[in-house]
Amino acid sequence: MVSVDHVAHKILSYVPYVLVLIDLRYEGVKCGRDGSVDNHMEMGKKLLAAGQLADALSHFHAAVDGDPKNYMAYYSRATVFLAMGKSKSALPDLGKVIELKPDFTSAQLQRGNILLKQGRLDEAESDFKTVLKSYPGNKEEKEAQSQLENSDEIQRLVSQAHNSFNSRDCETAVALLDTIIETCIWDVTSREMRAECLIQMGEMGKAISDLKATSKLKSDNTQAFYKLSTIYYNLGDHEMSLNEVRECLKLDPDHKQCYSHYKQVKKLNKQIHTAEELIQEQRYEDAVSKYEAVMKTEPNVQHFRVLAKERICHALAQGQEASRAISVCSEVLQSDAENVNVLKDRAEAYIQDEQYEEAIRDYETAAKLSENDRQIKEGLEKAQRLLKQSQKRDYYKILGVKRSAQKKEIIRAYRKLAQQWHPDNFQDPEEKKKAEKKFIDIAQAKEVLTDPEMRTKFDHGEDPMDPESQQQRNFHGGFHGFQGFNPFGSGPFNFKFGFN
Repeated sequence: MVSVDHVAHKILSYVPYVLVLIDLRYEGVKCGRDGSVDNHMEMGKKLLAAGQLADALSHFHAAVDGDPKNYMAYYSRATVFLAMGKSKSALPDLGKVIELKPDFTSAQLQRGNILLKQGRLDEAESDFKTVLKSYPGNKEEKEAQSQLENSDEIQRLVSQAHNSFNSRDCETAVALLDTIIETCIWDVTSREMRAECLIQMGEMGKAISDLKATSKLKSDNTQAFYKLSTIYYNLGDHEMSLNEVRECLKLDPDHKQCYSHYKQVKKLNKQIHTAEELIQEQRYEDAVSKYEAVMKTEPNVQHFRVLAKERICHALAQGQEASRAISVCSEVLQSDAENVNVLKDRAEAYIQDEQYEEAIRDYETAAKLSENDRQIKEGLEKAQRLLKQSQKRDYYKILGVKRSAQKKEIIRAYRKLAQQWHPDNFQDPEEKKKAEKKFIDIAQAKEVLTDPEMRTKFDHGEDPMDPESQQQRNFHGGFHGFQGFNPFGSGPFNFKFGFN
C-alpha cells in the first residue's frame, strides 16, 4: 500500500507543473459541446491536488478522449503520470503538448528533464536549447541553462566511463558511472555497464540492485533476468535463481540461455527440496544420498557443495551416525569455521561418540557466535552433565554397547556378561567379591537401559541409580538373600544357589 507521505512527496516533486495547471485558464481550447471535457479537467485538477492520483488520471484520460487537441489535457495527464513514477507514459503526452503548442516551455523543460534522467543526453540538450530560444521566464531560463551545462558535463563523463570500461579499468568506470547515475537515474545503458563492472569486481549485491532496476526500466529485458538468475545461482540461492529465470522465460519462452539454465536450476531445486523433506520424515540415509546427488548435479559451485555437506552432516548426526557425521561436519568447518549449525551438529555427534570434551568445545564456540540460541545452551549443559557422569559410572560402557544400541542388543550383551561375571563362577574370595560388584553393575546397567524413562534420564546426564535410588531398589548391602536378574528368562535367581 502506498503511504500518504510517499504520495505527498511525489506531488511536491511536480508542484511547478501542478501550479501551471491551476493558473492556466484553457484560453483558445475547444471543448466538447456539453462541457464534459471542462468538467473532467476540473475534477482531475481537484483530485490531483488531493493526492488521489488514480482517480485524477481517469478524468484526464476522459478529457483526452473527449478532445484530442486539448494540449492541457495531455499536460495534466503527463503530470499525473510523473507523480505516479511513470515517466515512460508521461513522455508521449509531453511530446503531444509540444506538438499542439510549441511555445509551451514548461512542457519542453519537463520533457528535457525526463530525457536527461533517462540518459538520452542529445535529445535533452535539444529541449533545453529550445527553451532558451523561446524567451522563457527568468526561472525557466535559469533551470534550462543549468540543466544544459549539467548535460554537457555528463556527456564528458560518459565518454570517460566508456573508455575505462573498454580498457577493463572497472574501478574507474564505476566511480564515473556513480556520478552519471546520480543524475541519469533511469539510464539503462549506464546501469548495465556498472552492473557488468560490479560483477567483475565481485560486488554481487550492488550488481543485483542495478540489474533489477534495468529489468524494470527496459521492456522485455530478458538478458537482465538471465544475469540475475546466474548471479543468484552462483551465490547458492537456488530459489531466487529459479524465480528470475522464470521471468526471463515469461518474456521469451524460446530463450536458449534461459531455458538451458532453467532446466539445471529446476533439477537442483527439486533435489534440495526432496532432501529436506526426507530429513523431515527422519529418512536420514535417503537424505544423505539425495544431497550427494546435489553435488553431482552441480559440482562446480562451492556454495551448493557446502550446503550439501552441511545438510549431510546434520542428517548423519540426527541418524546417530556419529563417526561419519564428525568427519563430514569437520570438513565443512575447515572452510567455514563459524558455521553455527554445523558446530551444533558436530557437538551432538561428539556426544553420541562419547567425546564430551570435544562436544563442550563446539558448543562453547557456537555460543560465542549465537548468544541467545536455546539449543546451544541446552546442548552445552547436557554435554557437561555427561562428561561429569562419564567420570563416574557409564552403563553403556559397563555393557559394552553404543549409546544408540537397541533393547535387544542391550539384553544380549547383558546375558553374556551376566554369565561371565556370575559370582558362582569364582571360588577365590577376592575374585568373588570383585565379581559380585561387577555383577551388580551389570544388573543395574541392564535395568536402566531397558527402561525407557530411566534411560532417558541417564542420556540427559542423570543417574537413576544414585545411592538414594539404590536404597529404594534394594541394590544396597551384600548378597545375603539378593535376588538378581535371570539372564535366561523372566524369573529371579539366587546368587547362593545359582539360576532357578
